[in-house]
Amino acid sequence: MVLEGLGVDRNDPHFKDSPERIAKAWTEELCVGMKTETFNVTTFPMTKDDQPGMIILQHIPVKSLCAHHLLPFIGEATVAYIPNELLCGLSKLSRIVDFFARKPQVQEHLTSDIASYLKKTLKPQGVGVIIKASHMCMEMRGVNHNGLMTTSALSGIFLKDGTSRAEFMALAHAQGSHV
Repeated sequence: MVLEGLGVDRNDPHFKDSPERIAKAWTEELCVGMKTETFNVTTFPMTKDDQPGMIILQHIPVKSLCAHHLLPFIGEATVAYIPNELLCGLSKLSRIVDFFARKPQVQEHLTSDIASYLKKTLKPQGVGVIIKASHMCMEMRGVNHNGLMTTSALSGIFLKDGTSRAEFMALAHAQGSHV
């Protein structure tokens, strides 16, 4: 219907299989998060030898779709938590971001959904999530300007303790390399 609405010649060989390819891309990749309602993360109990310092993962790719225009927003997330009793594998932080990103939404909800999930699943002392993304709905239409939207969600010790919050913010905004 979109191709027809644009007046695309459906006899053009480049567009012959486009409806099927588009449907597959949207249902199996771009919006796969709408099919799956839960995400399970493996956790590990902390031992007496574990030090409950901040665990932070930066430069997590974020690729999602704006709920208002169904255009992409693309950027990076920084996710941190200070464990209480449970740890999760570091790659799981990246998987959590990817899981929640794979559906149409607004960046504000994506940020809070990630933080809420970590808070509920790990029951940590605190969670911090920052997402910085460029929105094609602003860059390719409307105002046609580049911009970087930043959203954050903080809970627990990151809200109550200025030192922990400052450490998280400093690490999140540090210009580290992608090793």
